[in-house]
Amino acid sequence: MDTKLSRRSLLRAAAAVPVLSAASAATAAAAPSITEASGGLPDGTDPRFTIAVLPDTQYLLDEGGSDPEPVRATLRHLVRERKRDNIVFMTQLGDVTEHGTEAEMLAARRAFEAAGSMPYSVLAGNHDVSGDDQRGDTPYLRTFGPRRFARMETYGGSSPDGYNSYHVVRGGGREWLVLALDWRVSDAGLAWAQGVLDEHDTLPAILTTHDLVWAEDDGQAHLSDNGQRLWDRLITTNDQIFLALGGHYWPSGRTMLTNDAGHAVHLHITNYQDRYYGGAGMLRYYSFDLSRGVIDVETFSPWLGAKPDPTPLENEHVELSGDVDRFTVEIDFDERFAAFAPPVVPAPRPPSAVMPRGTVAYWRFDEAGLAGAATDGAPVAPGTVVRDLSGNGNHLTSVLLHDSAPAALTWSAEHHDDQPAHASLRFDGGKGPDRGAVLHTGPHAPVNGMTFESGYTIETFVKLPEPFQGDHSWMGILSWEGRAGDAGKSGGWSEDDAPCSLNVTGERFLQFVVYPVPIDDDPTSWSHALPVGRWTHIAIVNDGRYTTLYVDGSKIARNAATVSRGISTVGKPFALGGTQGAGTFGQGFYGWIGDTRIVSRALRPDQFLLATR
Repeated sequence: MDTKLSRRSLLRAAAAVPVLSAASAATAAAAPSITEASGGLPDGTDPRFTIAVLPDTQYLLDEGGSDPEPVRATLRHLVRERKRDNIVFMTQLGDVTEHGTEAEMLAARRAFEAAGSMPYSVLAGNHDVSGDDQRGDTPYLRTFGPRRFARMETYGGSSPDGYNSYHVVRGGGREWLVLALDWRVSDAGLAWAQGVLDEHDTLPAILTTHDLVWAEDDGQAHLSDNGQRLWDRLITTNDQIFLALGGHYWPSGRTMLTNDAGHAVHLHITNYQDRYYGGAGMLRYYSFDLSRGVIDVETFSPWLGAKPDPTPLENEHVELSGDVDRFTVEIDFDERFAAFAPPVVPAPRPPSAVMPRGTVAYWRFDEAGLAGAATDGAPVAPGTVVRDLSGNGNHLTSVLLHDSAPAALTWSAEHHDDQPAHASLRFDGGKGPDRGAVLHTGPHAPVNGMTFESGYTIETFVKLPEPFQGDHSWMGILSWEGRAGDAGKSGGWSEDDAPCSLNVTGERFLQFVVYPVPIDDDPTSWSHALPVGRWTHIAIVNDGRYTTLYVDGSKIARNAATVSRGISTVGKPFALGGTQGAGTFGQGFYGWIGDTRIVSRALRPDQFLLATR
């Protein structure tokens, strides 16, 4: 994966912050101040967002001799790049300081002023405090207790002792719970954490603490004694917790364990204090991508990256790229969180809500369009009528191809999440011998002879099976029956071609081929390879001059450059589920087809069936 460092405008190091005396610390204010101009606010709706992790900084905040500047540089970087990298939160993993003294905590407070108004959490490590979270007052608590976080919009509250806290973070259009637990959580602290989880039982949760896992030299991590206690008492019994992060030990490492619900929990150790310059303010990005179903992890030092003339040793540590420092965690977020936070699927929309001006035909396979559509997997008998809900009389009738069994066409409850109707038809077409089913209009349906010379939009939803088995190359999704030669077309692919068809190649590319009215040619558009096991929305838009193919609302690259006006229909039926060659059907479609609509004008993407607003 390409490094992001070349794309970041890393800040140059400023003057180091001096370590102040304990007397000065006693009078310092606890609340952070804003010392750097923000680079802008993150977008909580973007499916790609970042949670930053700052591990042990103890060697940089040591009154015996240290340099807080790498910590300040890291925090300034987060503020500056907050919008660019969509950083919604930062969590620190304990051991902020080396000895936990008043002077060191004051230095830490002043270093953290560089974070400005950016929301973050901090937790205590064994170098900051001793004993468990019932220890009472400490310099750490006076510096990083509830008062520090009270004004943050993400802050949800702290345990009565003040050493454990939680934040609710918005990213990817949903809320996430971040638990920041003391390095030694008491029974009372565990009960508090369980209460927070119970109160936010629909939120996926990230647990952060100081002592969780340790790693072997190869990066394989194992629960520590304290980590085992947290696992047994909190993590494994709460399916919400999908990611747990700790510091304390080195080297860094990771593992994956299975919780009581049978789901994966990813546990990582992040600590670089053993590396050059006490870790040089190393920062880890957890970059969530809900669209791709991954968390991309990378580790780098903003302080070293900003140096104008770095030494070889500094260059060596600007960015870390080992298997435990730069990696990808694959998570199907909807599936992983389904037990406690099922994805919200838009409600079905009535036909009247999705028939804009110029609608020629609209077919759907729920009760509105297909009487008796109720049993998943039930065969759709030959002769079954699917009503054209536009009122124009372009009804479809089902036909089995060749000697196909009834299972070649069945009703299905599967559907694209944004499809107006929550139903589809499952086609089981194939080659050798040819089999399948089609639905086509009657011999006198108006759509049969329409030529659409002012433009058109043809839309449908399809899903290819996973695994995608057998040879289904050049299978048709939809078409007009007949031969291009019957419309006087001798150019193009073949006179035996259908006048207009949408097909799937052997590489699973879409092929939209049309014979326009005024020219003897066949402008053809091609997509990328369609995914399997996932619904896809397809829209073909013609503005009276050119055709543009869209996949999932995005324009493809290989749209035909040739002028294309109208469709050279020859008065024969429109068909769903296949494409004719030489006037006959061979194989039928293999997969699911959902709502299909034809409009006699060009629509914008925000007018597609895919649009839920």
